[in-house]
Amino acid sequence: MITFGSPRSWPEPAQATTTDTSRYGTAVARSWDRLHPRLTHRGGWAGHDGDLPILEGTVIRLQVDHVPGDGAPKPLWLWYSGTGADAAVVNRLWQIFLRRFDLEHTFRFLKQTLGWTKPRLRTPQAADMWTWLLIAAHTQLRLARHLVEDLRRPWERTPAEPARLTPVRVRRGFRNTCPTGGSPAGAPKLSRPGPGRPAESRNAHRAPRHDPGRTPKADITTKSKKKPTG
Repeated sequence: MITFGSPRSWPEPAQATTTDTSRYGTAVARSWDRLHPRLTHRGGWAGHDGDLPILEGTVIRLQVDHVPGDGAPKPLWLWYSGTGADAAVVNRLWQIFLRRFDLEHTFRFLKQTLGWTKPRLRTPQAADMWTWLLIAAHTQLRLARHLVEDLRRPWERTPAEPARLTPVRVRRGFRNTCPTGGSPAGAPKLSRPGPGRPAESRNAHRAPRHDPGRTPKADITTKSKKKPTG
């Protein structure tokens, strides 16, 4: 049995790589092939009947020289569901894991700033169209890095180079590029707003409600508290 906190229990690694990085210094990765976690009848395996299966995979240990800030670098343990990973695959796996922070911030920017989940769309086709529009807007912010100036907030220490501007910073100065960039659309025509829906009238075409396939937690708690009768 291999214990992460006991180096004496570690066998010889199947792969060992060393990579020089600009952010973390020297990154040393070691991997062990065809290892499996010890499963228990909890969580996703709570309702499993019989013996639990053996899920073989690859365990990767990553150690770096330093981390941003004053924190001490701690080893990072990763588990990959595939086997037979060579040195190139091991390096790609831990690099992909470190990039997950960028992906999480991208989804957060799309939701909170660009309003990805804000509209209440009724059809999957409309949701797909709205997603593609947000992707196009995000791409424009990436391409407009060299057109905007860095408008720093008081808590941001140093100005960023044009090639290092994030979409959030580009969005701050993007409005200043609109008058000089031109637009294929014509000038808006003056018009009066429509009358809208009459007062005290309800929508005759209500949006359909789809069952998400999940049981609310409150219903489960209520059923568990009911006592059998008889």
